[in-house]
Amino acid sequence: MSTFEILMPKMGESVEEATITKWFVKVGDKVEEDDPLLEIATDKVDSEIPSPVSGTIKEIKFDVDAVVPVGTVVAVVALEGEDSDVEEITTETADSKPETPITEVKDKPVAAVAASQKPLNKEEETIKSDRFYSPLVKSIAKEEGIPLSELDKIPGSGKDGRVTKEDMLNYLKTRNAEGVRPSKEIVGATTDKPVTSIQAPKVSAGAGDEIVEMDRMRKLIADHMVMSKHVSPHVTSVVEADVTNLVIWRNKVKNQFQEKYGEKLTFMPMFAEAVAKALRDFPGINVSVDGYNIIKRKNVNIGIAVALPSGNLIVPVVKQADQKNIVGLASEINRLAEAARNNKLSSDDIQGGTFTITNFGSFKNTIGTPIINQPQVAILATGTIEKKPAVIETPTGDAIAIRHKMFLSLSYDHRVVDGALGGMFLRKIADYLENADVNREI
Repeated sequence: MSTFEILMPKMGESVEEATITKWFVKVGDKVEEDDPLLEIATDKVDSEIPSPVSGTIKEIKFDVDAVVPVGTVVAVVALEGEDSDVEEITTETADSKPETPITEVKDKPVAAVAASQKPLNKEEETIKSDRFYSPLVKSIAKEEGIPLSELDKIPGSGKDGRVTKEDMLNYLKTRNAEGVRPSKEIVGATTDKPVTSIQAPKVSAGAGDEIVEMDRMRKLIADHMVMSKHVSPHVTSVVEADVTNLVIWRNKVKNQFQEKYGEKLTFMPMFAEAVAKALRDFPGINVSVDGYNIIKRKNVNIGIAVALPSGNLIVPVVKQADQKNIVGLASEINRLAEAARNNKLSSDDIQGGTFTITNFGSFKNTIGTPIINQPQVAILATGTIEKKPAVIETPTGDAIAIRHKMFLSLSYDHRVVDGALGGMFLRKIADYLENADVNREI
């Protein structure tokens, strides 16, 4: 009988395994090419895996929540017209659960793995976490004696605040004997006491109230936002930009642009272009912070916040945005937005961002104070564009005219970005937008 083996795909350069979070099929189901088979989760991205062939599901080798190395067979499909053995397999599968093989976890921390694993005590066994942890992170935590209660407090730099291997290794470098991170040295402050965690207040529901549990993605976003506010001292600066020339140019060319390139021309590619230029002018914004080290990023990779139909948020990344023209930016931004809304983003699509733009203007909001997307050090919020009366200078004197204006607000990490740098960078973005050429060719 001719069969086809479905392998666990590689979802990123550093991803060696993934967790099966859902099966869309069962043994005996017929599938067409591109039908969804299963959903997997890694440290970087959640993805639906489609069937590359048409046929009948002959065998499912792993249950939900199984951790499977990349390249391992997860299911077998009997090709169309050759499913005579499916009934027998179905009976066998119904009587016994497929075994999940124990796999060796790669890339262990420097500390040697103990020959015998220390069992969790009763208190630790009863702790359940709302956060998603990869098998590698769990393995490191177990070997280093980190209970889930402590693991939940470690800030994550992965997608939606997930804790990565690098986060664990950085945490272990500063973890003291009591199992908590020591406070950083501050001039005039003592560091002999551990950081005290802040507990959220207990809230009780009243009569008629409805309790709705956050979905997994919303929990990760919540943790990531709290972590960012805890890690970075946020400062926000605001400027108002006169984007009349930009509006005139877009209105003049948007129909021609779509006919010529097959792409819708929104304002976001123009915002991204201005930001990319300003990041090259002020490379001190295109950085990350690692302890007391500043990492200057070589590439200008701009993340664009996209609202999902579920109400959650994801930030796909336009790679090397400073090397793309307006057509390339429009095409890539449209592709990423469409992929995000249809859950088709790859792990590479959401990695490597060095700066983020979030567009409050799409909801008719004027000003916002966005939270930095770690491990970046700044994020720009673009407000709605409105017609306003403004005083303008003319050869014959000042005059009042109707202009298109918008607010730009920049939140930045005051550890490494002072008000002067943040203010000059924001002003530069506004200058690029205000000086748009109304005669620019497409």
